[in-house]
Amino acid sequence: MGRSRYKIIDSKSPHFVTFTVLHWIPVFTRPETVEILFDSLRHLMSEGLKVYAYVILENHLHLVLQSDNLGKDIGRLKSYTAKQLIAYLDDHNVKQILDQLAFYKKAHKGDRAYQFWQEGAHPE
Repeated sequence: MGRSRYKIIDSKSPHFVTFTVLHWIPVFTRPETVEILFDSLRHLMSEGLKVYAYVILENHLHLVLQSDNLGKDIGRLKSYTAKQLIAYLDDHNVKQILDQLAFYKKAHKGDRAYQFWQEGAHPE
C-alpha cells in the first residue's frame, strides 16, 4: 500500500478539505483560473467524486468531498490543477506569480520548476 499524505479516516463519509496556494499567493482572482478548478472537479465527479460544497477564495479553497478513494482523488485534483494553472500563468506571462511559485517551492520538489499547492489538504 502506497503512502498518502491525506489522512482519510472513512472514505465512505464526506470530508472537509482545504487546498492552499503556496505562500498564500492570490491566483483565483481571474475567472479563467477558477474555471480550471471547475473543469477538474467536473471530470472527477464524472468518475464518482461527490462534491457537497465548495468555497473558492483568492488564494485557497474549501471543499466537502466524498469518494471511494478520496486520497487518490485529492492527489489527482491537486496534480492536474497545479499543472494547468502553471501553464495558464506561463501562457499569460504572469511572471510575478511564477517567480513566487519558484522561490517558495520546497527544496525536496527538485523534479519541477514550480510548486503550486501547499502540501496536504487537512481532511476532517
